Amino acid sequence: MAAVLLPFRASWPDTNVALLLVVIVVGVAAAGNRLAGGLAAVWAAVWFDFFFTVPYYRFTIRSPADVTTAVLLLVTGLAVSQLAVRARRLKVIAVTDAGYLAEIHETALLAKSATVPDVVVNRVREQLAGVLDLDGARFEYGALPGHPPRLEPAGTVTVGRSRCDVELSGLPAKEIELRTFGYGQYYGRFMLKAKPGSRPLLQARLLAVTLAGQAGRAFGTSQTARSVS
Repeated sequence: MAAVLLPFRASWPDTNVALLLVVIVVGVAAAGNRLAGGLAAVWAAVWFDFFFTVPYYRFTIRSPADVTTAVLLLVTGLAVSQLAVRARRLKVIAVTDAGYLAEIHETALLAKSATVPDVVVNRVREQLAGVLDLDGARFEYGALPGHPPRLEPAGTVTVGRSRCDVELSGLPAKEIELRTFGYGQYYGRFMLKAKPGSRPLLQARLLAVTLAGQAGRAFGTSQTARSVS
């Protein structure tokens, strides 16, 4: 873009060129990510120096005013790129949260109306596979054999006594247990098999815990109904 603007160098103030380059940085940050926006801001300052400051076609600046403009271009470009990325991320989170609420609502209605808990368990298994990017999920009733990695109620994943950094290293390759409780009673656990490199966000892991809780409530409701009948 700096090269495209080169024919206007004699007639346009350098500040106009700098503002146009900032617009390009915002576009890159909005379409890409934080790294892309940062690199675009750096390159905008570099090529502004190369094409539009004296001496031309050299990476040096003689005029103090041009130095100020180049520095402000870099700082402004970095700042707006961060804001653009943050705005896009907040929009994604808002859309995702709306989808998560719909999932919870659907499962809650099913747990309330299902006559047998297996219907809810099967539905939750499907939801967990999508929410956590799994190869599959199965449900084990009753006992807790072994000590597999565990998805905790707070959304953290523990392996033994250590906490796994899911955002950095992804979910463990071994099956992960997600225990299911209803009205304070334990009923079983979902065993989750993650895809290689799966890194679900904390919101997704908390949703998984909530869905497992809905399955537990279905067990509790079914048990209560049988005892009443």
